[in-house]
Amino acid sequence: MAKKTIQRFLPDPNKIRHHKSLKIFGKLLQDANLWHLNRRSARGAFAVGLFFAFIPVPFQMVLAAATAILFRVNLPISATLVWLTNPLTMPPIFYGSYLVGTLVLNQPEQHFAFELNWAWFEQSIETIGPAFLVGSLVCASIASIIGYFGIDILWRRSVVKARAARK
Repeated sequence: MAKKTIQRFLPDPNKIRHHKSLKIFGKLLQDANLWHLNRRSARGAFAVGLFFAFIPVPFQMVLAAATAILFRVNLPISATLVWLTNPLTMPPIFYGSYLVGTLVLNQPEQHFAFELNWAWFEQSIETIGPAFLVGSLVCASIASIIGYFGIDILWRRSVVKARAARK
C-alpha cells in the first residue's frame, strides 16, 4: 500500500516536533492532523513540499511547515520534500527553472558565470533574475500539481488493489 511505503520513509514525529528550526511553531505542532497519514493529508503535503522545493528562498523547510500547518496536511512529508533541492540537485533544478522562465517570458538565454560575491548577485538579479524567478514559480506550480494528483492516483490504485486482494 502507498501508506505503508510512505510511512517507511517518514522521520519520527517527535524528532520533527523538537527540530530546532520548527520550534517557532510551538503548540501548533500538537495538532493531530499534522501527523496523520491519509490520502488527503499526503496529497496536500506533496503539493506543499514540492512547491517550496522549487522556490529559491532560504528556510524552505520552515515555509513548508508553516504552509502545512495552515492547510492541516502532513507536516513530515511537507518538510522533508523540500530537500529535493539539496546542494547536489540545486544547480540543475534552478538552471532548468531559469530556462523555463526564459521560455515563458520569451527572452533569449543569457550566458553567465557564477561568482560568489555580492556584486555578481546584484547584477544577476537585474539580468537573469526575472526569468529565474518566473521559471521557479512555474516549475513549483507544475511540480505541486503533479505531486498532488500523482499521489492521489497512486493512493487510489493501492486501495483498489488492496480491496481486490481481499476478495
